[in-house]
Amino acid sequence: MTVHYAVDRGRATVRLDRPEVLNALDRPTLEALRDRFREASADHSVGVVVLTGTGERAFCTGADLDEQKAFLERPNDYWDWMSRFIDAIEAVKGCSKPVVARLNGMAVGGGNELNLACDLAVAADDVVLRHVGPSRGSLPAGGATQWMSLLVGDRRAREVLLLNRPISAKQALDWGWLNRVVPRTELDAAVDDYCDALLEKMPEITRATKVQLDYWKDLSWSMTIRMAREWLTVHAGSAEVAEGLASFEEKRPVDYAALRRSKGAAGSNPSEPGRSALSGSPPEADEAPVTQEIHDA
Repeated sequence: MTVHYAVDRGRATVRLDRPEVLNALDRPTLEALRDRFREASADHSVGVVVLTGTGERAFCTGADLDEQKAFLERPNDYWDWMSRFIDAIEAVKGCSKPVVARLNGMAVGGGNELNLACDLAVAADDVVLRHVGPSRGSLPAGGATQWMSLLVGDRRAREVLLLNRPISAKQALDWGWLNRVVPRTELDAAVDDYCDALLEKMPEITRATKVQLDYWKDLSWSMTIRMAREWLTVHAGSAEVAEGLASFEEKRPVDYAALRRSKGAAGSNPSEPGRSALSGSPPEADEAPVTQEIHDA
């Protein structure tokens, strides 16, 4: 079971449980996440939902890199993965109950996009948030390009999404990215405080308030997400994705200059599936599987 679900005294807890890959999102996990949030949304005994991850290292680090590597040879399969990611994000954001993100560890790429889909966010003070899309070969358009500027402003959103530097929980709190940051030993108490307060609210008014607050999020999402899925599918087998994955496997820096040169090289085909911009050769089928790292959706 990759997603655990429990209900206790009006509070549903949804916990990503893949700590061996930093709670990364593969297709079965996305399906389970979608289903659990739909279940909580329809359960009249539930008044609040908490989304968290197993362990202390990661809340969620986005896309599962083993699956992303397979998409180099079958890029059209990415459309299916992204469709499930969209369904999961929409189930979280559209939940009829308030959703509190309990950030037990790093929230990176698609993991931060899950955080952004929640209504409130509480983090341990040693947590780091980050996006790595332009560094690793993915477009952070599963919520980040749509919603980050609503929380932190346009310039800071560009700093996060273009520079890809890690942001501390304290900095994220100062920017309005998080609601509350506490020592790790106080994380559960802080989440309990929010949940207890939300359970003392009228359910229909709370739901309607969420809908009204989500107007700008819904508008930006609906106007961009389907085109993002199409672009990401086309790009899934590109040289940039291949180089991002290869550099991680080989524990070396990405050669960004080589990628830029390849765009103008005569006879080059940087979008040919499965080929690195550096070697021009496809990855071998018997290579060791990619170990999960931070990655955008």
